Amino acid sequence: MLTRSEEDHIKAVYALLQEDDSAFTKDIAERLHTKASSVSDMLKKLADKGHLKHEPYYGVKLTAKGHALALQLVRKHRLWETFLVERLGFGWDEVHEVAEQMEHVASEKLIDKLDNYLGHPSFDPHGDPIPDRHGRIRARRTKRLSACQQGDTVRIAAVSGTTDGLLRLLDAKGLRIGTVLNVQEVHAFDGSMDVKPKSGSAFSLSKDVSHHLQVENA
Repeated sequence: MLTRSEEDHIKAVYALLQEDDSAFTKDIAERLHTKASSVSDMLKKLADKGHLKHEPYYGVKLTAKGHALALQLVRKHRLWETFLVERLGFGWDEVHEVAEQMEHVASEKLIDKLDNYLGHPSFDPHGDPIPDRHGRIRARRTKRLSACQQGDTVRIAAVSGTTDGLLRLLDAKGLRIGTVLNVQEVHAFDGSMDVKPKSGSAFSLSKDVSHHLQVENA
């Protein structure tokens, strides 16, 4: 079994690899709010255990063993977030830290029962895909709301970069996973856009906010 810190480093590498071809020590340290020297020591330890490959100047990549473990951690994290929101009434901005603790529970039987209890959800409350027990992830085609054009009608599918502040802002505007929006105007000056929900009045979103919203055609 790995320690919680070792698992956190593997999941951090996995998250960074979703955005780029390699994960670098500096980026891992920033993500985990720790020192680069501590990350270097941990990466060497995880490489010795066969979970990743670390080449100086080329960054870190997960081995098949490390990738499988990362998917298990992601699965547990997102199932716990779903449980907290759907069954215990937590807000979607309240669950990340709790799920960070629960994802380290080792019992596969517990996680399988949790998955079954929730009805085998494919996506968590933030719209992120939940790997199944075999590590398979349901694919779908999305794009950032900031890439949409005037006249597009789209549905919010996921929120990337789910900081509590962003989620509270979306709550204040009545925006949730599944909300249908019509893009009424995109402003060339600053990239902000005016959007109108299926029911309700139009309002403006900054380019930064719209960049964090993943949408699909409605």
